[in-house]
Amino acid sequence: MSAQQPLNDKSLYDRFLDIISQINTIITGVMMVTLTVIFGWLVFGRYVLNATPTWVEQVSLLLIIYIGFLGASVGIHRKTHLGVAVFREMSPPPIQRLFEFLTHVLLAGFGLIMVIYGYNLTVFKWATKIPLLNVSEGLRSLPVFLSGICILLFSIGHLIHFFKDTPPTGKTE
Repeated sequence: MSAQQPLNDKSLYDRFLDIISQINTIITGVMMVTLTVIFGWLVFGRYVLNATPTWVEQVSLLLIIYIGFLGASVGIHRKTHLGVAVFREMSPPPIQRLFEFLTHVLLAGFGLIMVIYGYNLTVFKWATKIPLLNVSEGLRSLPVFLSGICILLFSIGHLIHFFKDTPPTGKTE
């Protein structure tokens, strides 16, 4: 069986995860373009208009947080996240399988921690405003919560495939 299953072989949950991953990819792409445009405006304002737009720094920090966290969750789905595979690859197949299982369980646990504490932090900071933007400070911690949900869901998907012994749908080779 190939690394990418045909669309009609995918479960409803797999298709749901693929849609979430695609949405995150589109959102982060749009945010990257927005970041480029606002930095262009910063340079133009500073050197041509001699009036530096002060809001650019705060918006760019907000965008970087979303890009980083949502992009990381996509990496979990596609199995392109940062990892050290040397010990796993050197191990015999049963140990490799154990390492794979532990990786998915640890990532699911990490995602759950991000959901719980990301939610608490977002609620705690929601009433405070970001200077110069006048939007909720909770928007800075919201990506931790959202990314945690995605990481948890993607890890559960990988665990389902682990126990079914089928290749995960998010993996791209």
